[in-house]
Amino acid sequence: MPAAIRAATGAPHARILGIGAYRPRRVVPNSEVVAAIDSSDEWIQQRSGIKQRRFADPDETIVMMSVAAARQALERAGVDVKQVDCVVVATVSHLVQTPAAATAIAHELGTDQAAAFDVSAACAGFCHGVAMAADFVRAGSARHVLVVGVERLSDITDMTDRGTAFIFADGAGAAVVGPSEEPGIGPVVWGSDGEQADLIRSRHDWRDVLAAEAPAMPHLVMQGSSVFRWASFAMAKVAQQALDRAGITADQLDCFVPHQANMRITDAMARSMKLPDTVRIARDIAEQGNTSAASIPLALDRMIAEGDARSGDTALLVAFGAGLAYAAQVVTVP
Repeated sequence: MPAAIRAATGAPHARILGIGAYRPRRVVPNSEVVAAIDSSDEWIQQRSGIKQRRFADPDETIVMMSVAAARQALERAGVDVKQVDCVVVATVSHLVQTPAAATAIAHELGTDQAAAFDVSAACAGFCHGVAMAADFVRAGSARHVLVVGVERLSDITDMTDRGTAFIFADGAGAAVVGPSEEPGIGPVVWGSDGEQADLIRSRHDWRDVLAAEAPAMPHLVMQGSSVFRWASFAMAKVAQQALDRAGITADQLDCFVPHQANMRITDAMARSMKLPDTVRIARDIAEQGNTSAASIPLALDRMIAEGDARSGDTALLVAFGAGLAYAAQVVTVP
């Protein structure tokens, strides 16, 4: 008779215990990017809702920004770094192929015991990380999980590309996920549409870059109109599925925190879902720009700081990006 393998057991439920954020020092208004793309402040605001964004200085590295956001999240959660069993970092702009940024972040925070790895799911990465963290806590693989979304998209943005130069930005957000007696993170609805992967992608394969006579950074490119049409309607359906799986109706929501891709996409999703006026909507993109994997924790942090989200509120998160990868879940605001 084969030996019986003992199964791990975890907490009955999981929730976000604390949120942290780091916004780079340098504020870049539209006036600084318009000349290179033959545009105007008015056109950028009409197309995206963006008034300004943040670009990281050389010392504001992926690791530095992540550590700053993580320390704030840990402090707010009341969790010591030695209690963290796993560090999940969502990013597409850590330019070192290996090792993962997560291992350096864990070390800088003061732990060399935690499992640590990166997730590449673009703008949906933070929601992927939260989903995995909740499952780890409930399955017993970890008791406390640190989830970080961090980007330095200014490193991989062509500042002469009229379609992307005004959109992307830098920053970091973090969440501590831990045990709970009540459900605090709803079932994830996630997936991908790889048939449309070319809508948002890196312009060149690294092998092509190295073979070129004049090697240059492979910047991001995006088919903005197609992404807008896809996200505005397909993601509203995904968001509704997340509400349904969590057993929550739109009128029970307090906050809607979508990926900060474009203000018009946010408005289209809200209309399609018929969100009532009582639901407060994150609009961090106006001041921060699109920070990909960092956008949802940064947006939620701003809502908490400004009183638009309060501890115990019910919030719907939905993110989408290159791949086309997406994820959504309902959470309780820490």
